[in-house]
Order: sequence, then C-alpha cells, then structure tokens
Amino acid sequence: SPLRLDAERSSHMTAIPVATGRVLPTLNEDGTRRWIRPKPAHGPKWQLRRAVAYALMVVFFAIPHLRMHGKPLILPRRQFTLFGTTFLPTDTLLLMLLLMSAIIGVFLVTALFGRVWCGWSCPQTVYMEFLFRPIERLVEGGWSGSRKLDALGGWRAHAHPRRLLKYAIYAGLALFLAHTFLAYFVGTEALAEWVRRSPYDHPASFLVMAGTAALIFFDFTYFREQTCMVACPYGRWQSVLLDKQSLIVAYDVNRGEPRGKGKARQNALGLPLGDCVDCMACVQTCPTGIDIRDGLQMECIHCTQCADACDAVMTKVGKPTGLIRYTSRDALEGRTRHLLRPRTVLYPMILVVFLSGFVWALHERADAEVTVLRGIGAPFTEEPDGRVANQLRVKVENRGDQDEAYRLEIAGAPEATVIAPENPLRVSAGQRATTTVFVLLPATSFANGERPITVRVYDGPTPVAEVPYRLVGPATPPTVAPTSSAAPAPGAGSPHS
Repeated sequence: SPLRLDAERSSHMTAIPVATGRVLPTLNEDGTRRWIRPKPAHGPKWQLRRAVAYALMVVFFAIPHLRMHGKPLILPRRQFTLFGTTFLPTDTLLLMLLLMSAIIGVFLVTALFGRVWCGWSCPQTVYMEFLFRPIERLVEGGWSGSRKLDALGGWRAHAHPRRLLKYAIYAGLALFLAHTFLAYFVGTEALAEWVRRSPYDHPASFLVMAGTAALIFFDFTYFREQTCMVACPYGRWQSVLLDKQSLIVAYDVNRGEPRGKGKARQNALGLPLGDCVDCMACVQTCPTGIDIRDGLQMECIHCTQCADACDAVMTKVGKPTGLIRYTSRDALEGRTRHLLRPRTVLYPMILVVFLSGFVWALHERADAEVTVLRGIGAPFTEEPDGRVANQLRVKVENRGDQDEAYRLEIAGAPEATVIAPENPLRVSAGQRATTTVFVLLPATSFANGERPITVRVYDGPTPVAEVPYRLVGPATPPTVAPTSSAAPAPGAGSPHS
C-alpha cells in the first residue's frame, strides 16, 4: 500500500542534521535575518571613541576644501596629488614604496594594538555607530523603539512612518557623503559647477555620484554590520596579524567563571561563582551581535562597547572593573606581556626601509619627466647634400608647481645641425608637451649605422634631465667614384674588350 511504501522509504532515509541555536550573529535559527540593534553603553571608552569619530568626520569633510602649494590636499586622479606633491603615472616606484609603507604600517599597528583600526577609525564603524545609528534611535524611539518596530515584521516594519522618515534622512546623508567622496576625485570647483548644471551635461560623473549614494544607502540601511563580517577581509587576516602578545578586547575567564545570577553568588553545589553575573549587557551592546565571553572571534571589531557595559554593571554590584578589558591572551594566562618580540622588531625595520626609499626617491625625482622617441615614418632620411636626418619626438612633463620654458640641446655631436621649431618648449605646471627635433649629421659620423648622443633639457643653468639616445644612419658611408680628366686607355670600358 502507499502508506507501507512511504514507511519503507522513511526507514532508509538518512537523518539530516539540524542546527540548534544561532549559527551566525546575524542569522536566526529559521534562516531569517536577525537585525542587530545594539544598546549603547556610554562609558569612558565610548566617550573617547565618539570624540575620535567626530574628529575624523570633520577631517573627511574638510580635506577636499583644503589647499597646499595651490593644490588640493588630496586629489587621486591621473595625476595623484598628496599634501601638495603631485605624483605622475610614471612615478611607479614612488607609489609602490608609499603603498608598501602603508601596508607594513597596518601590520605594525595590528601587532601592537590589535584591531584598533576597525573599532576606532574605520569609516564603516565611525559612520554606522556615531551618525546613522544615533539617528535611527532618535527617530524610532530609542533602542526599545527599534525593537518594537522589528517585532511588526515584514513590510509593516519598513512601511512604518518612523522608518520611512529614517530612510528619508539616510537618503539625504548618502547624497551628501557621495558628493563629498566625488569631490576627492574631481575637486570642489568642478563639483560645484556640476551641481548647478543639468545631469545631462555630465552624465558620467552624475552616474558615479548616484551609484555611490545608492551603495552608501544600501550599506547603512540594510547591509550594516555584515560589511565587517562578510565583505571586509580584515577579520580573517587577524589570525596571521595577531599573536598572543597583541592587545585585544577580551573577557577574563579566570575571574568571571563560573558565571551565574543571584545575590548568593554560589551555584547549586555551593561553589562560589565568578564575577560575571550573566546579565547579557555585553551581548546587547555589541554592534556585531557576538558574545565576547566565547573568546576571540573574527566578528569582534574591538570597539570596547562590551567593556563599557560590563564596567557599569561591575560598579553597580560592587565588583572591580576590567572583567572585559584591553589585554592579551598571554596576560589572561598569567604570562608577562613583552613589547619587543619578533614581529614588533621586524615590522618597524621593514617600515623604515620602505619609508627611507620613498623619501630618497622623492628627493632624487627630477622636476621634469623627459621621454625621447623616434619620429613617425622612416628611421632616417638622406638629404641631397649627403647629410643624414633623424627626426626625434621629445616629450616633456612638468612636475613642478609653475609654468616652465624648457630649452633643448643635443650633446655628443658637435658637428650636428639641430632644427627645433619650438625651443624653448613651454609647458604648464603639471602638464605635458611634445615637440619635434631634427638632427642632421654627415654620413661619415655614423659607425655601424649608429651615433650615440645625449638630449639635454634645461629650465635654468643646469639640465633637469639628460636622456641618452642613438641616432641611426647608413650602415657604411656611401662610396663616391673617383673623377679624372685623363682619357681612358684604349679599349678600356669597351663592351667588346
């Protein structure tokens, strides 16, 4: 019968394991999204973090408007400007040294202070915790009000008037941040002009701004803490960037366990309990939804909110603060923390090498970038008077802050005739110009079809660049038949002789 067949099939089916309890901080047991609404703990570390966050926001908003040496403080375009210094696309070595210095600096800071970047300086944390979430709590009626709206579920929660007002404010903030971000790449002058004009006049930049605003709105409205937990690789790097001596935000297991509630402070067996009263304040305040008492976790951004919340509870129950604190794994195990260890010695040494190389390369960098190329067409031409002409294309890029008039000179060939239609060559600051130079030499000046010369470029008494170059010509000098007035011998040259 069908019932018996179903029973036989059921008896042969393999049991599928079902997860019990929450698997991810942002995922409920039934697979739905768990919205994290952290309850802020306004302790001393939070006060300090708030001051740092607002200072960073002011710096971010102000940088596009600041100038140094007449240039934007930071302008990462084709010609990258940083603190008044312009780096050209040909400055590969300089940019590589600067990038490697930044990477090694991150390694060093992480080895010393853990994920202080994530908790204190990362734009995701700064704007999420000190701009967007405070607005959310203000509009939705505080921490409890947000939870009540979440309890409505589905479209009712998102269509609530308080939520709609929050979304409208978020959209305005996203547009402001997107315009500020775009100002870093185009400058405030161009941005102000584009804002006053129709998007049809600058569709590419408008789409970039609109796309950036949409991503910011999506991030801080929906994706939120998942940026740190899913998209950002920094948490996964901490396994190799941290060691047992690195500072982390950690729970003191030896002092806190066994945890338990109640004033008696003893368990069912009469054994004394630890200092942790299992109030869950550290979990309620965590912006990534983890329980710090489970140990070091990838999702922990070291924001110290759990430490502030725990210290407040410890003060209320008359216990010493610091149950959750900045410490190291070795310190929790009773070992002495050492500042000097292999990675804290090696990283600074590598950092000094890269920074020294960057400073040296920046000091030795010429004020002009000169490139000499062969002219378009034949490699050389032979003039009617027997001289060989080479056409050169000289490209000069002005790295300086002022317009320059560069004088061109050919060295190493005193017998040469140089024809330069633009000499001196005028080049605006930060711009590039190309001119054509003709070099004429006697055919006898070439050995094996080559003649080495040096192209010198001056903006004063001393050359700013000297570029070696090889002119090309005939492989062997042309032979000229001897002329004589004597009559040829009888029969000489006769086709019949």
